[in-house]
Formats: sequence, structure tokens, C-alpha cells
Amino acid sequence: MGKIAMVIEYDGSQYHGIQVQNNAHTVQAEVEHCIYGLTGEKVSILFAGRTDAGVHALGQVIAFNTNATIPAPRWKPALNSFLPADIKVVKSAKCLDDFHPQYMAVEKEYIYRIYRRTEGSVFYRNYALCNTEPLDIEAMQKACLFIEGCHNFKAFCASGSTVKNHERMVYRCQIVDKEPFLNLKIEANGFLYNMVRIIMGTILAVGRGKYPPEKIVSIIKSQDRSQAGATAPPQGLYLSKVIYPEKYAF
Repeated sequence: MGKIAMVIEYDGSQYHGIQVQNNAHTVQAEVEHCIYGLTGEKVSILFAGRTDAGVHALGQVIAFNTNATIPAPRWKPALNSFLPADIKVVKSAKCLDDFHPQYMAVEKEYIYRIYRRTEGSVFYRNYALCNTEPLDIEAMQKACLFIEGCHNFKAFCASGSTVKNHERMVYRCQIVDKEPFLNLKIEANGFLYNMVRIIMGTILAVGRGKYPPEKIVSIIKSQDRSQAGATAPPQGLYLSKVIYPEKYAF
């Protein structure tokens, strides 16, 4: 038995997230179904980060054990021939037997996209937050600076989370103005449930003039979810990259 790791991308519009659920169409279920179609094996894939319904991925990492004799690099074209058009393998490789895509990750990057034109929104409505309100981009960029660093992000964690430690290190948080899009890029050693979407909703509130940028400091200190902004909708969010120690890099 060997273990295969893959980087996959997917359009989450038609899926109820990545994780298998009863009576719901998920990315995990679709990938496992296609692996069964390719090899006849029933596998259970591990993944780097949970993505909710409507959330996309450019660099999700999965891993699974297999008895198949397919060479590791050939898994990419072989599985792609079975997968639907909205899920694709970007890279496949053999990995160490103890590799876990989530627990071995040392850094993840998410991107949140905002589309700022009226025309064309019909095409981007499933892939970005469509916003035509005026935004103070300079204020939003300043607000991002207060997110960076090691903080207790409990105020940016959705209810229902069972984690006990809300401390995370955010290495980078910035707004990138790339007309017609405005992109939030955020890198951290880990993320809480809905953390990026709540951060985005709060920074949008700053951009709309509801809060001054410095309000981020008191929101973090409060550790109170009600003090932060609304949770931004899922369709603008992308898991873009997962980084591992050299031992597990592939």
C-alpha cells in the first residue's frame, strides 16, 4: 500500500463544501467516487482545509492510501479523465505514510475576491462578492495591518466552532487592487471557522465607512463575535495555497 498526495482545484458552486455529508453533494464524495471508478478501491481522502458550500479552491491538498499500481505522477491525468469539469487534479505525487494534509500544514493562504462593476456581475456572481458601493481602499489596507501578527481571533470565529485555542499567527493580510477586482490575500499558520469571511466582512465595513481602521484593535481585544462585521458570502472565497515543511513537501 502506498500513499498519494494531490493538489486539486475546484469550483465549489455546485457542492455543499468539501467534507462528506449525508444526502449532500460534496467534493470529497465526488473525488472518492471517481477514484473508485478508476481503481475499484473505496478510499477515504484526507484534506488540508474544510471549505464550506460555495467556497472554491485553487490549491486544496488531499491524500489517500491506495493499492493501485498507477505511478504517482500518472494519477493526475488518470483521475482527471474521471473527474467532472469543476474538479481537477493539478499535481499528484507519492508522499510519506504519516502525511496528513491538515495536521502537517504550516501555512495556508486564502484569497477573497470582490467584483466592482455593475456590468458583468451575472458572470461573476458565483466567483466573487459583487459590490458597487464606494469603498475606501486606503482605509481597508490600513485595517489589514491590524489583523497581521499573533492574536486571539475569537471575535472572528463563527459560533459552532469547538476549538479551544483561538490564537493564530497571521503572516500577511493585504488588499490588492486589481481592477475590476479587489482581492483580500491572507496567510496564516491556521484559520478558525469562517475566520477569513468574517475578517473580510469587517474590512468591508471599514471600506464603507462604518468603522475606522483602528476599530480592528478593539474588536480583537473584545474576543466577542458580535463586535466584528458580518460574515462575507462564500462565493468570493478561495483556498489558494497550503505550505508544508520540507520533509512533507511534494
